Amino acid sequence: MTSCFLLSFRTWQGKGGVAKKLTQTELAKIVGLSYIQIGRYETQKSNPSSDVLQKLANALDTTTDFLMQGSSDDVASAQLTDKELLNQFKQVEKLNKDDKYLIKTFIDAFLTKRQIQHLAQ
Repeated sequence: MTSCFLLSFRTWQGKGGVAKKLTQTELAKIVGLSYIQIGRYETQKSNPSSDVLQKLANALDTTTDFLMQGSSDDVASAQLTDKELLNQFKQVEKLNKDDKYLIKTFIDAFLTKRQIQHLAQ
């Protein structure tokens, strides 16, 4: 596993982890580890196996991707270089279901048109 786990785990602690108010001992009991091992993960002295990572994600009501990579905003920010577009997508996420569907339809229509234009050349 990579050192991203530590940062993401701390991010989780700062958000959902605090909301659940799980101690190291409680989390360890849920996933079948010792609180010492949880502490090792938190201090990056050890990294969880993929099996343990899945158990941690389940116990924390999150995903293994979040634990390894951070929030979806962090992942999206790393993948999208156009910050204006990223901000627009964040705004679209806040829209109701019908408005989101409409935006997706517009994007799909535009991309389809561009693909057809590209094939016609």
